[in-house]
Amino acid sequence: MTAPPEHAVQLEGLTRRFRARAVGDNGIGSATDATNVTAIDGLTLEIRRGELFGLLGPNGAGKTTTIRILCTLLAPTAGTARVWEFDVVRDPAQVRRHIGTVLTGERSVYWRLTGRENLEYFAALYQVPTETARRRIAMLLDLVELTPRADDLVERYSTGMRQRLALVKALLHDPPVLLLDEPTTGLDPQAARNGRDLIRRLHRDEGKTIILTTHYMEEADQLCERVGIIDKGRIIALDSPQALKRAQQHRTALRVEVEGPVLGVTPMLQALPGVGHVAVVAQPADSTWEVTVELTDVNDTLPRTVQILSGQGLRVRHLQLLDISLEDVFIALTGRRLRD
Repeated sequence: MTAPPEHAVQLEGLTRRFRARAVGDNGIGSATDATNVTAIDGLTLEIRRGELFGLLGPNGAGKTTTIRILCTLLAPTAGTARVWEFDVVRDPAQVRRHIGTVLTGERSVYWRLTGRENLEYFAALYQVPTETARRRIAMLLDLVELTPRADDLVERYSTGMRQRLALVKALLHDPPVLLLDEPTTGLDPQAARNGRDLIRRLHRDEGKTIILTTHYMEEADQLCERVGIIDKGRIIALDSPQALKRAQQHRTALRVEVEGPVLGVTPMLQALPGVGHVAVVAQPADSTWEVTVELTDVNDTLPRTVQILSGQGLRVRHLQLLDISLEDVFIALTGRRLRD
């Protein structure tokens, strides 16, 4: 029996370009004005077997394009991508045998079939032997707590239940690598927590290699052993969440809860030396505002920040210095929030 590879995924100089049409006033794209758009720009990355790896980046950074190349839905323009040592271009069938995929925003199961009927159908497509499929379907339904609803039509499932069923479908053929593209997006808090618990279990108990893209920084911080931050198609930071946060320890976040008119406060704060990103968020429940300011010099800048807020007629209700978060690291490196 062949020993499993050291690296589950290897990308080398991976590049993907698209031909994008310019859209005119009538909303129709013009082929003559089309331009090349680089979604992935020479990406080189190795993901170890058994690793839970997070791929983070703002919208349009290249995350989903990378996942789609790995699951053989897109071909690279240049460079190579290998899964379990199989090339996605030269050996796509072998790559598909070794991956399970959950893609965001796609209806991956049939709503007019029951959960169990869906799984039986896809197990047959994966060529899982009938008896093996029966046992595995029962085990996986128990794992995601869908057994009581297995014989209900999927159209009667909640969003969280459909997402769990999609994950079971991806696990039917027991692949060593899971590609999860924003698996908790759109779920309520309890369903998202259950989803994270399930991802932990698959990694810890079954030894799956998991590549996770997410828009939730806390989720990446909680789950991932390493994260790669991708921006404009390139990896700009790669390490454990803890190491990335340590590297930014010279930065501190100040959160201030204020009452009063906040119009014009952001540019005044950003003009202060030692101030980075400034975010102002309304708190409708009690008619206040939450002002978060990234500081690089607490001793000098903190009192001047409070002075500006008070000078604008704002009443400071609460003030708190926060530990650096993965989101703070992300903003410092990209200059953007994850959904920008």
